[in-house]
Amino acid sequence: MGDHGSFRKVIVVGLDGLEPKVVEPLLASGALPNLARLASEGGFSRVATTSPAQTPVAWSSFATGTNPGGHGVFDFIRRDPRTYQPDLALNRYVQKSAWLPPRAVNLRRGTPVWDLLAAHGIGSTILRCPCSYPASLARGRMLSGMGVPDLRGGLGTPTFFSTAQVEPGESENVVRLPSGRGSEISAALPGPRHPRDRSTLTFDLMLRPDPTAGTLAIRSAGSPSELIVSLGRWSNWLRVKFKAGVLQSVRGLVRFHLVRLEPELELYASPINFDPDLPPFPISSPPGYAQELTEAIGMFHTTGMVEDHTGLNNERFGEDAFLDQCDDAWAEREAMFLHELGRFHEGMLFCLFDTPDRAQHMLWRFRKPDHPASRGAKPAPELAAEIEQQYRRCDEVVGHALEAADGDTLVVALSDHGFGSFRRGFHLNVWLRDRGLLAIRDGAEHELFPGNIDWSRTRAYALGLGGIYLNLAGREGQGIVRPAEAEVLTQTIARNLHGLVDPEPGAVAVRGVKTRSELYRGPYADESPDLVVHLAAGYRIAWDSSLGGATGGQFEDNRRKWGGDHIVDPALVPGVLFMNRPFRGDGASLVDLAPTILDALGHPPGPAMEGSSLLP
Repeated sequence: MGDHGSFRKVIVVGLDGLEPKVVEPLLASGALPNLARLASEGGFSRVATTSPAQTPVAWSSFATGTNPGGHGVFDFIRRDPRTYQPDLALNRYVQKSAWLPPRAVNLRRGTPVWDLLAAHGIGSTILRCPCSYPASLARGRMLSGMGVPDLRGGLGTPTFFSTAQVEPGESENVVRLPSGRGSEISAALPGPRHPRDRSTLTFDLMLRPDPTAGTLAIRSAGSPSELIVSLGRWSNWLRVKFKAGVLQSVRGLVRFHLVRLEPELELYASPINFDPDLPPFPISSPPGYAQELTEAIGMFHTTGMVEDHTGLNNERFGEDAFLDQCDDAWAEREAMFLHELGRFHEGMLFCLFDTPDRAQHMLWRFRKPDHPASRGAKPAPELAAEIEQQYRRCDEVVGHALEAADGDTLVVALSDHGFGSFRRGFHLNVWLRDRGLLAIRDGAEHELFPGNIDWSRTRAYALGLGGIYLNLAGREGQGIVRPAEAEVLTQTIARNLHGLVDPEPGAVAVRGVKTRSELYRGPYADESPDLVVHLAAGYRIAWDSSLGGATGGQFEDNRRKWGGDHIVDPALVPGVLFMNRPFRGDGASLVDLAPTILDALGHPPGPAMEGSSLLP
């Protein structure tokens, strides 16, 4: 007799980015006893990820049981075909007039498994699943995950205060502080934009440094009115309010890291999070659920990208501060999970732990002494070992799920993709430029996208982490490629890119190129790129090229601290899958998980689902 419909509860532990080649040796050594128990009671296999192997794309396929053509998320970045302007692909805001408040819209379509369960009268608790913002759940509780912006509308916009002359880094604000040695320093924290004139709202701070005590006092109209930050430490939360008018204000939460007091004062402010007690847009369902969580576990980060890689990448603080914040983020998520496990009696409980992914992005370089970002650096074996420590922490969380499980519970632990080194960047737009497919405007000082592209001579362009779009007439705003030419051009680009060699190491950089029709099916397939590039291990689309840049040569060393990645050929980065019941592991894919959950609870897959149950 199989397990179909024999469960009352399904607990799914999402472990973002766990790499099979790291998991398997740790399993063999006995370092992951709870995952080993899952494997012995049921099974363990690798699980195929999506193309591209990106977190929002992969978890959307997990939730809907469809390829990206069925849910419409193909990358972090999308473009407006009329203007070529890049934008975030996870959600958007609709505002009918400057006098009406904007409304958040989720760009992940398709029907997620929790909505199908609700139609059968079964509730779910969904904690931090990507592409679940704004929160909407017909039956149960939800806290949104990746896709929730900071208060400025970005994925994470910190502020760096300094008495020195400092140039802004990527995705950050820099505030110059007066260099005098007065007892107090006046400063303003940049906040959201005014809903009507788009000016930046600010929140006043008074900073009182005390080098002798190694502290900085922050006085403000926020709560608490005085916040003490210790040197080298993260502060507690400061609740702030930005006033947009007599009766208009927006509340947020911010933390500070005191980098140094002498000879220059340097203070790092985190991205401003939505206040979970009063968010400007729905981050939980029902709306009061986020406030309920604060009452149960205390204040917590609400942005979709909690672990602040920007501060480390911009070298505003070091690895110790980054890991301290990772610890805080993990403790928050674990507290949420334990709180919900304690009252979980039926249906589906899903919780995503993102920290392993973020830690690997920033620390993978320490595993590779010859990584371009590690050249000349002192070896740091404790940081090289930190990734395995993150995996052990994942194992402990799985242990909590097993403790809460009974004979009526299916326990699933999985990752959405694997991981690897990011040593070399490939400038896809430069390659298109060098092939005569993308043209820069005459006299353009900087080769920036889209303003300095000569669209009258451009036949193809790249945007995002591997997508190529034809400049198609009738679709793109200034398209020149006739529909009758599109197929030949698509095949020509794919043929010329396939097997492309990076001349410096003499290695193949591009393993393959897939067309839209090869990858995607469903109602939203036409929104995808026309081609998707699958890179070899060690490569990723270069930083500038991901936003449409076309400068320099075709390849470059990746010297940033973000030295690990997973957006390569998906066949190289499968995820991992564990269950406490035997399952069909051969050929398992992320699209099989939603049908498996439905099957375990006694219901058929949704009509659009492509996968099938993994239960025997």
